[in-house]
Amino acid sequence: MDKNLQNDGTITLDIRRFNVIMKKNILGIVICGVIGLVLSTIVSTVIMTPKYESSVDILVNQKSSDIQTQLNVQQADLQAINTYKDVLKKPIILSDVLKQLREKDNYQGNLEDLQSSLNITNETNSQVVTVTAKAENPYIAKDIANMVGEVFTNKIKKLMQVNNVTIVSDARLNTTPVSPNRKLIIIVGTILGLFIGIIIGLIKELTNTKISDMSYLTDELGLTNLGTVYHIDNKNKALRVVNIITGKTENSSHNRV
Repeated sequence: MDKNLQNDGTITLDIRRFNVIMKKNILGIVICGVIGLVLSTIVSTVIMTPKYESSVDILVNQKSSDIQTQLNVQQADLQAINTYKDVLKKPIILSDVLKQLREKDNYQGNLEDLQSSLNITNETNSQVVTVTAKAENPYIAKDIANMVGEVFTNKIKKLMQVNNVTIVSDARLNTTPVSPNRKLIIIVGTILGLFIGIIIGLIKELTNTKISDMSYLTDELGLTNLGTVYHIDNKNKALRVVNIITGKTENSSHNRV
């Protein structure tokens, strides 16, 4: 392949020869891509455990018959949402949820596992708080979300001395896993395998110091071929060609035809 020899002795790859290198190493690149495809498929389907999510929506809204008072109450509810989001993941709520889960679903996790499985979200200026539970079992995910919503609405009335929390949407069973993203993992694994195959092909070419064609010395390095001397090695039955290039001797062996 074509390489350019710099004054400092380093070798750079001519970008115009990139397609030639790819064609020459196409089999190895395809094999690496297939290996990446197979490995990523195994990882995403066998090794990685699927996770399921289920959500319950809680409305924070204290009603009032007076319009002006209702506006003030609404602002107070919006300010209280940050407190409610914090309380939702506290042991005072989750301890009861954990007890119910162990009785109903034989839940094996602890309080920390339960806390990490919850994600509390709230859109800006929205009075709806969404509690999303993630678990390896879709039924447990649904039960976690519903139990958190139920325990919270019952306890917050006593804790805050208010009656402004209502469940507006119960958690439903969702049997479609949210993770891992198998398609994405397989695509990334295949691309990574192809990339590794390309890198291996380039390294092989860049580290190949064997001269197999005289045109490399004359065309690429600009040397002059002063002549060729043939020598027959009777013992090894091989024809040795000695090329004399601008006062330097280059040896290469070829099997005799």
